[in-house]
Amino acid sequence: MKPADTQQHLPTAIGEQRVFSARWALASLSLSTLLASLGASVATVGLPALTQAFDASFQQVQWVVLAYLLAITTLIVSVGRLADMLGRRPLLLAGITLFTLASALCGLAPSLGWLIAGRALQGLGAAVMMTLTMALVGETVDKAKTGSAMGLLATLSAVGTALGPSFGGVLIAQFGWQALFLVNLPLGGLTLLLAWRSLPVRQPMAKLEKTRFDVTGTLLLAATLAAYALAMTSGRGDFGWSNIALLLVAILTAGLFILAQNRVASPLIPLALFRDRLLVSGLATSALVAAVMMATLLVGPFYLSIALGLPAALVGLALAAGPSVAAIAGMPAGRLADRFGVRPMRLVGLAIMALGCLLLSLMSPALGVGGYVAAIVVTTLGYALFQTANNTAVMTEVPAHRRGVIAGLLNLSRNLGFFTGASVLGAIFAIALPTNGITYATPQAVADGLQITFAAALALTIFAAAIALKYREPEPSNEQRDTACEG
Repeated sequence: MKPADTQQHLPTAIGEQRVFSARWALASLSLSTLLASLGASVATVGLPALTQAFDASFQQVQWVVLAYLLAITTLIVSVGRLADMLGRRPLLLAGITLFTLASALCGLAPSLGWLIAGRALQGLGAAVMMTLTMALVGETVDKAKTGSAMGLLATLSAVGTALGPSFGGVLIAQFGWQALFLVNLPLGGLTLLLAWRSLPVRQPMAKLEKTRFDVTGTLLLAATLAAYALAMTSGRGDFGWSNIALLLVAILTAGLFILAQNRVASPLIPLALFRDRLLVSGLATSALVAAVMMATLLVGPFYLSIALGLPAALVGLALAAGPSVAAIAGMPAGRLADRFGVRPMRLVGLAIMALGCLLLSLMSPALGVGGYVAAIVVTTLGYALFQTANNTAVMTEVPAHRRGVIAGLLNLSRNLGFFTGASVLGAIFAIALPTNGITYATPQAVADGLQITFAAALALTIFAAAIALKYREPEPSNEQRDTACEG
């Protein structure tokens, strides 16, 4: 009877072990997401200290932030494709290791040039971590719980963004600017250990003897994205001849990239992927809502400090409301997506975002900081619902051998949205300001700028909702998409 009992309880024990392993695997993916997000936000608070430490100008030290973001943006799709070929687990382990070692280089940098180089390497590690955590969810979590897992990753990303400035301020005050980067050594070591012990070992989907990595496509795409990102962010708010030249370079290299993808046997991004209307709508709406959210980060500080006259401490507290809501709402948003379906929740999230943008477009200083924070809470809540549902909708329909590159495209669309929103919506905000700059703007001019900016943001959100509504269904069958994506 004992042997029978042992056999009866064996499946249960195996199931419990599988759940236990999946939880630790998800913990390692969550820590990877947190580290990559924290790496982007924690350095911003250290820029004043770096100008003094290296006797450099603000334009020079801002490359400490820009190098990190550019490395992520230009390489995030390439690392996804490479992971599909070589295997996602080993590349993620390599990415965590690179991020950790690059953090040591940053903390021990003897000059600003070494620090910027270390940040670029750190950004490459972060690109691997951001892409493969999303791609690996499908290998570690049951399909019915994918939304909850995506919600957890969104929560940790928001926590890293919100925690970075305050955490960085404490580190600088106690230990100096080097601590901003050296703190990643124990965190990176812990993440690496968890990932190594818990992530499943699988064979890469692509056969290396028949598949070559598209080096030409990688270089052309990196040049395109770098030129576009610099065109959107350089010039300190003025879109001059240098920006136009960079934009023309981006257009030229983008055309060359498309030609190259049509000619190689194993392209970096198979163009047939873009026949999938659900994927295209997911990428387009992701970029549009990211542009809208950038407006809250761009315009909010000026409205709070000039139109409402808040001191710097209260401005920072009010700005923390958005990331805090995103952090709190991430996991509930995932559960709602699992329960009610990802495509309906995408539309619900966009509808709530549109309501928040409408409130901001009608915002009056008479409503005070409470009115502003309430509108931001509504907008961010909608964003959290949308982002979790959208990521889940796209990733659950992706063939296993395409998860890496699709996850890279999703992250890329969001980053391009941020860059574009900073440039386009920033220019719209400037319309209401005096020609001699924000320093001379009256409270009413800033309030008008807020209303105009979020009227444009409302239009972008409605456009995103129209795309999501029209292209809310996947292709007729996964087999057809697999056939279209071969090669």
